[in-house]
Amino acid sequence: MIGIFIFLAIWQLLCSGENPNLPSPITTVKESWELIVNPFFDNGGTDKGLGWQVIASLQRVAIGFSLSVIVGISLGILVGSNSFMYDALDPLFQILRTIPPLAWLPIALAALQQSNPAAIFVIFITAVWPIIINTTVGVQQIPQDYKNVARVLRLPKHKYFFKVLFPSAVPYIFTGLRIGIGLSWLAIIAAEMLVGGVGIGFFIWDAYNSSRMSAIIVALIYVGVVGLILDRTIGFIASKVVPADQK
Repeated sequence: MIGIFIFLAIWQLLCSGENPNLPSPITTVKESWELIVNPFFDNGGTDKGLGWQVIASLQRVAIGFSLSVIVGISLGILVGSNSFMYDALDPLFQILRTIPPLAWLPIALAALQQSNPAAIFVIFITAVWPIIINTTVGVQQIPQDYKNVARVLRLPKHKYFFKVLFPSAVPYIFTGLRIGIGLSWLAIIAAEMLVGGVGIGFFIWDAYNSSRMSAIIVALIYVGVVGLILDRTIGFIASKVVPADQK
């Protein structure tokens, strides 16, 4: 609380002169009071409150991130457990993961012809790489003793998967998921600025074009809080799923 108070005090001092470039905290609250107290208004079209804007963005993130989880974990397990697949695909993954998320947007728009699926694809392609890479590392880090015991006991493949491989890789998988959800939220904000429609990213860009800086600041607070909640949610699930001796 002290840290927040000091931050607000410094912000107020820096933006309290005549005609400041940015509004002070007090000015922000005054100018955006209706936006703050009524986040779920709906005047039709894209004129919606921040609550609806965030929900629209979260829907896109949910779809794109879910697809990245399914593809990322599956590919990570395949690549991590097969040395030939690793040698063949890892160089390709390392190249593709360095491409900035928004660089995929023109290709997605050209291929899908619609802005909403294109935005979802950007989320997917952004989040999938840390999930693949961390899952691959997790599978490769399975102790050799575990593998030897599985061979001695002649464990069926499905039992080896559920009793040895997956439990050993779970901590790494959740590390990838936590990175992926953060990147997904970052990517959707930037993508929505370009593709338009209802969403917190488009709201910020539209507010900038309308010179509503106070509305932008309030929206950024929403973005930060939602991002924190997403990160903590994955962390909470990980605390319940990951074995205590592997955390």
